[in-house]
Amino acid sequence: MVVLLKCVRYFLVIFLCLLTYLAVVGIWANNVTSHILAELDNRQNVAVLDTKQEELLLKIEDPRFYEHFGVDISNGQGLTTITSSIARDLFLSSKNLTGINASMQSFYRYVFECCKKIDLGRDVMAIVLDNKLPKKHQLNYFSSNSYMGSYKGRQIKGFSEAAEAYFEKPLNALTDEEFIGLVSVLISPNYYHPKRNPERHQQRLRRVKKIISGECTPNGWLDVSYLDCHIAGSKS
Repeated sequence: MVVLLKCVRYFLVIFLCLLTYLAVVGIWANNVTSHILAELDNRQNVAVLDTKQEELLLKIEDPRFYEHFGVDISNGQGLTTITSSIARDLFLSSKNLTGINASMQSFYRYVFECCKKIDLGRDVMAIVLDNKLPKKHQLNYFSSNSYMGSYKGRQIKGFSEAAEAYFEKPLNALTDEEFIGLVSVLISPNYYHPKRNPERHQQRLRRVKKIISGECTPNGWLDVSYLDCHIAGSKS
């Protein structure tokens, strides 16, 4: 009985510490959002993808993007949404913060690097950001700034750069299959690099196409690799 009480107290202490941490993250994120968004230029107001490309991207990266409030635990969503991905970049990489806000940013950056797979602070930041930045602007930022691997000595950021680098054509000239090929690398751009690791890339592309076509479905919330989708006609 004594051991049980100690365990309960220990759990309560951890729970209260977590709640305090998340509350402070939320207050900080809400306070600095205006400074963060002031750094953005007008590019997030301009659509990067056409309607079909947007549909293909969201089927893999964030199927409930227009429905959730920044976080989601739907089948196949994984640990991050588009909103939480850009929240991480904007809140933790901003150079426009000073004083205590900058100190808090450094602290949260350290926490994220240390515990990125379990840190709920990023999700709180995503909820705050989702309330401040329109969905279309979020999607445009994601499409323009996502890391797409390195090629010929430089980092490739965004779908437009990736289209030019990997297919030598503008984004609006890509076929659906070529665009899906770019979507396929987002999970791990250098591991599934279309030029340096073409076999891995093609394997990933085949699985992603089966998800998009409905031939296969993710096997749970954390299934973003679609390992069961290599079986023809599988309904994982």
